[in-house]
Amino acid sequence: MLVFIDESGDPGLKINQGASKFFTVGLVIFEDHEEAVACDQRITLLRRELNWKAQDEFHFKNNSDRVREAFLKAVLPYNFFYYGIVMNKSQLWGEGFKDKKSFYKYSCSLVFENAKEKLDNSIIVIDKSGNNDFRRQLARYLKARINKSERKIIKKIKMQRSTSNNLLQLADYVVGSINRSMFTKRKNSKKYRDIISSREMYVQVWPK
Repeated sequence: MLVFIDESGDPGLKINQGASKFFTVGLVIFEDHEEAVACDQRITLLRRELNWKAQDEFHFKNNSDRVREAFLKAVLPYNFFYYGIVMNKSQLWGEGFKDKKSFYKYSCSLVFENAKEKLDNSIIVIDKSGNNDFRRQLARYLKARINKSERKIIKKIKMQRSTSNNLLQLADYVVGSINRSMFTKRKNSKKYRDIISSREMYVQVWPK
């Protein structure tokens, strides 16, 4: 079982000083390795169809509406599913949430808690960009918090760069689609999430 994790927004709480209103974390899960490989190959083919270079990265925030729609429709036939957690930062008041690293780790743990009944002996892939020490801390934190003595939910956590991993780019698109859907007054706010709605298991908004 392969799990790709990504986030949208930032873990800062100072919304009136430019921090994002929401912090969203998503998990994209493939139960079958061959299905993951096939989806990976389809994303590579899509680059050629768009006349992109091989090293060009699909990134939800930076791509056009046309590319977003093409990407999501291209991956839709493949057998993956996803979970998400949307942290509504305007409703968070506790001192513990002011530490960005702790807030990030806690948000990740919530989405894994929601998905853990579907996870078994999973290989988790995290984007390697950013602070490597923190990514290693996150890996240790998730294993300690999510794994149970009677069942190993997380087998291994790997760090890879999204620039060279199509399925991390898929996770970026999924979490970007979830996050966009929260801004109901924005153009196409629900369009992208609706395209992949058949792959959605559960997206929690916390707190309500």
